Amino acid sequence: MIGTRPLLGLLDRYLLNEAAKVFLAIVLVLVLILASLMFLRTLEEVNLGGLGVDVVFRYLSLQIQRDVSSLLPPAFFLAILVTLARFARDSELIAMQACGVGPPRLYRTFLLLAVPVAFVTGWAALDLKPHAAAGIQQIRLQQKEQAAQVAGLQAGRFYVEEQGKVVVYIGEIDQHKLLGDVFVLDQRGEKTRLVVSDSGRHRIEESTGDHLVTLTRGHRFDGQAGSGAYLIGDFERYEIRLADAGSAPHAFNKRATIPTPELMQSDELADRVELEHRLAAPLSILTLAVLAIPLVDPSPRQRTTGRMLLALLAYFSFFNLQRLAESWMAAGVTPAWLGSLWYQLAILVFVHLMLLSENFWFKRLGRRLWGDRHGRIKSS
Repeated sequence: MIGTRPLLGLLDRYLLNEAAKVFLAIVLVLVLILASLMFLRTLEEVNLGGLGVDVVFRYLSLQIQRDVSSLLPPAFFLAILVTLARFARDSELIAMQACGVGPPRLYRTFLLLAVPVAFVTGWAALDLKPHAAAGIQQIRLQQKEQAAQVAGLQAGRFYVEEQGKVVVYIGEIDQHKLLGDVFVLDQRGEKTRLVVSDSGRHRIEESTGDHLVTLTRGHRFDGQAGSGAYLIGDFERYEIRLADAGSAPHAFNKRATIPTPELMQSDELADRVELEHRLAAPLSILTLAVLAIPLVDPSPRQRTTGRMLLALLAYFSFFNLQRLAESWMAAGVTPAWLGSLWYQLAILVFVHLMLLSENFWFKRLGRRLWGDRHGRIKSS
């Protein structure tokens, strides 16, 4: 019976095991740091009254879900660098090279780890992130509405809106946030409108952020002050809109909350920028895996300061260029066909060009060319 060769050898499993352990440790540390910072920021919002105590942990959980896809690419890049640096320090990379294990084997092995990590990152960026962003904005809207209902509306007070053109009086507010004895004076049209109702409700419209006061079973008087010509009528339901001029557009209009399938079907440039922003996370896992391997010198006797500086430069340039490329695409600086993902290839080419002089095959070609030229000069 002929035995089959295993897909992964002992060395491959060793490399994957070490890199996976370092990656999980870095992810855990980054998530703990992120959770700590967000928890402090959330407590500050609770202290200022912008967030309710009952939604703190759900709000914190949604924030972590929204940002986890942004943590995985740098964590994976650092994991590959740390793992290879430890192998180089312990002379394991030199021993591997002596056994015929060169960069192609390292690329293949670490890409086997990068592919499932990229799939997880893609799920977090394409599905989990917009869902969590929508949940965050829903909590924001609910808190804003509750704040308006509890703090903004109080029984026995007059509220002047629209530069004095709208006056609202609320006689009472019960525990269910229902309004009672409501009086509304609306002078925004050609005729003055007076509305009186025994009951009503206040809410904030999701799409615009406007305040809507809905009255039920009341009386309406339309006419001009000083004139006896008034139109009197009864109504079962009457709604008055108060524009929220100081608030930003509601978050459900923001593209961060739009599901990915809807972005894929859209032809708008801004939607394409958002879609490529989400695709950048899983693609960067594969790019950073290819980028990290040549940044570690296999020899423990070589000075690694230059390569570490290049690694830091590549790391910060990678994520800064991402924001720059996306802003350029959104502003129309770069053509639409180029997209915003070109920076990954640019950084990859730049780093490999910087390390080209240290490449074995480049050195061998240089010695051959220089040796042939030197021999021709001596013979002449």
